[in-house]
Amino acid sequence: MRPKKQRTTGSGDLFRARLDQIINMKHELVQLAGKVDWDWVDGEIAPLYSENGRPGIATRFMIGLLLLKHIYGLSDEGVCERWVHDPYFQYFTGEEFFQHAFPHERSDLSHWRKRLGDKLELLLAESLRVAHEAGALRSQDLKRVTVDTTVQPKAITFPTDAKLLHAAIKGLNRLARKHGVRLRQSYLRIAKTAAMMAGRYAHAKQFKRHQRQLRILRSRLGRIIRDIRRKIEGQTVLENAFVLPLSRASQIRSQQQRQRGWKLYSFHAPEVECIGKGKAAAPYEFGVKASIVTNNRRAPGGLFVLHARALPDNPYDGHTLRDVIDRTETLTGCAIERAYVDKGYRGHDAQNPRRVFISGQKRGVFGVIKRELRRRSAIEPIIGHLKADGHLGRCYLKGRAGDAANVILSAVGHNFRRILAWLRALWCLFLATLIAASSDGSPLKSAS
Repeated sequence: MRPKKQRTTGSGDLFRARLDQIINMKHELVQLAGKVDWDWVDGEIAPLYSENGRPGIATRFMIGLLLLKHIYGLSDEGVCERWVHDPYFQYFTGEEFFQHAFPHERSDLSHWRKRLGDKLELLLAESLRVAHEAGALRSQDLKRVTVDTTVQPKAITFPTDAKLLHAAIKGLNRLARKHGVRLRQSYLRIAKTAAMMAGRYAHAKQFKRHQRQLRILRSRLGRIIRDIRRKIEGQTVLENAFVLPLSRASQIRSQQQRQRGWKLYSFHAPEVECIGKGKAAAPYEFGVKASIVTNNRRAPGGLFVLHARALPDNPYDGHTLRDVIDRTETLTGCAIERAYVDKGYRGHDAQNPRRVFISGQKRGVFGVIKRELRRRSAIEPIIGHLKADGHLGRCYLKGRAGDAANVILSAVGHNFRRILAWLRALWCLFLATLIAASSDGSPLKSAS
């Protein structure tokens, strides 16, 4: 057996081995922590604190957790669990020494989202500032934008009549147990069987039997509503506690499949709207409409989200363009020269309609404008990344305030992912330059 040749380890091999170790580290997260202006964020959020009571949680800790959650697409529980095991997460949130236990409660993230409210746009502005400082976004990239709308689905099941009636029966029973209201009969087992059989009969196209099960559910829900109203009559506290659930249950019981006007699509999330975007795979989506604004021309770091906002009540796209452009200019501090939109914005109310170009438009479209209009569709994969890599694909936060917060934080997470990718590329380029210089044996030229 031939003996293996002994290889001497030179300084170049040790240098390359050390560089390989550094590349595997999350150094770009450390760089990002140094670029975020935590003092400015703390100063803007300081008025939300009270001088009374116990000391509040450090701003950098909670804001850092929110950023990490949406950068890596984690849940509240997931980001808290990963924080314990990841030293880079702990450094990003301001810790100086490694911690072996999470120092706060998971519910603090929910409380902070409610506390921030409209201040969440500050994080979006900070992400754009960090991108500009890192060289990933230039000022000229903010002047020509693409605007589009999408649907942020809510975390609800598909709202069939049987499911809604069954959910109303369960919700009223749960609330009655909570407040000590003793019902004559709960109908939980009957409702569960009827809802299950209604789905089976509808699948088998036995619609007479399907309607019979729906009548069973409606009649039992009506009995529960009347029983609760008799039991709480004259008790002001209980009447106030049951007024909204009873109104929702009455609406679900009375609404029909093809009726016109407002309908309720979820017992626990009444803010859900039915939105049709003309998709073949999903003709109707249940959630809230969201407006997204990106730079039209690709910046060095890619396409960034310049503005994101939830649009409740399902407004017409063209009627929202004026406000969206004004808010984007306020957020970025740069006037918009041209805006590119799809055909859903026809009849818009923008301040300068001649600077808005609609997909398929022929008049006034030539040269650079024609090329930029062809890039309008580049916003579609950005929306796809917001849904697949972020949390825009399904909102688990409560109410319309949760919808608005989820849209903005998803945009913030996308921007910071682009910044991390940009810093990673710069770091790899720097390391490649060092390796090439060390292998050639030539000293590096000075920066001057």
